[in-house]
Amino acid sequence: RNAWERFIPFLAFPPELRRIIYTTNAIESLNYQLRKIIKNRGHFPNDAAAVKLLWLAICNIEDKRARERQRYID
Repeated sequence: RNAWERFIPFLAFPPELRRIIYTTNAIESLNYQLRKIIKNRGHFPNDAAAVKLLWLAICNIEDKRARERQRYID
């Protein structure tokens, strides 16, 4: 309800464009979360450690999103 005024203009876009905007927001959200994790971690001893951290973070983020989607469906 708090963001209704900002949401209404979004509905003026055609469905195809809304899907692209929504996807872009999801990608931006993922990038933000990954940057935050990397910033908090600092340096990595090697590339494999960085890849492992990012992989685990993406799995964790996807699990959270799946739970949110399921909660919305139920």
